Amino acid sequence: MLHLVGNKNNEHEKVVMTTDADSGLTAIIAIHNTQLGPAVGGCRMFPYAQDDDALEDALRLSRGMTYKSALAGLPFGGGKSVIIGDPRRDKTPALLRAMGEFVNSLAGHYCIAEDSGTSPADMRVIAETTPHVTGIEKTCREDPSPATALGVFLGLKAGVKQAFGHDTLTGRTVAIQGLGHVGYHLAGYLSAAGAKVFASDINAENLLRAEKDFGIEPVAPEKILHHTCDILAPCAMGAILNEDSIAKLRTQVIAGAANNQLATDADDDRLKARNIIYCPDFAINAGGIVDIYQQQQNASQETRALAIQRIGQNVADILERAQGMKLGAQQIAVAVAEEKLNACTQNERVYQWAGNP
Repeated sequence: MLHLVGNKNNEHEKVVMTTDADSGLTAIIAIHNTQLGPAVGGCRMFPYAQDDDALEDALRLSRGMTYKSALAGLPFGGGKSVIIGDPRRDKTPALLRAMGEFVNSLAGHYCIAEDSGTSPADMRVIAETTPHVTGIEKTCREDPSPATALGVFLGLKAGVKQAFGHDTLTGRTVAIQGLGHVGYHLAGYLSAAGAKVFASDINAENLLRAEKDFGIEPVAPEKILHHTCDILAPCAMGAILNEDSIAKLRTQVIAGAANNQLATDADDDRLKARNIIYCPDFAINAGGIVDIYQQQQNASQETRALAIQRIGQNVADILERAQGMKLGAQQIAVAVAEEKLNACTQNERVYQWAGNP
């Protein structure tokens, strides 16, 4: 069963929900903006307490994807999908194929990719019922997670330079919340740069792997957000920076891979009031989608590396503007992204996703 879902302020172009009794699928696809090209964004699977929570996540995540692609100069729009369910218990091939049929019903206006709770292997199953998939062999030869982590690492260094006057990480302390695909690689980059890394994860195997490979110091999940550190790197779920948590932070820089780290727009001002440097998530975590695009274009390793390097400069520019204008960094990042969107028209599209008919 497929039906349209209302969205706040009619900001999104299309929001659709489906339920499939045979497979157990309940999912939402939110297309925020396709002005720059087809909407591209990951599929999150999570046991949301209620449908409204899933809808809010899809709306926020898809908006962030629009801004992410715009800031990175990519010819993509912003979209996102969410599956309501526990990925460890409810995920089946039948459910994933039903998700592919759902994606296919949008005729290429949305291209799906992995996200929290899904994997490249899941995308291969989804690709059995739709061509509108990325992050798998036909569109992406390599896992984009290390590229996302590298972009976060470079943006983090920009935040460190803003806070401390130089970007040297030797001796700096970093607390990573979440050691999944991206958090794990970020821990590796930070450890190699001489930082002391503390980290938490609800998955004990992830924590043990990072401890063995990089010598990270484990911290209980309920304590990591307020651990004393120079840099906090949220790499798990979003909306973790709110009025309550910000008041308890013991860090000077926030730079992580998680999407939608701010619970509300007001939290940008709260961080600024505490003189905490915030690297906006959709600016700093664009490495994965940048690398996917470069791989799709058969770019050389040098070209791919240069594209990721620009993320660090983008973050540095945003932080500098925020400091000069005495505004929150998130507000500046949104304004820059909106400027790029407003400068573009439908006729300026230069790329069509290879999976589209």
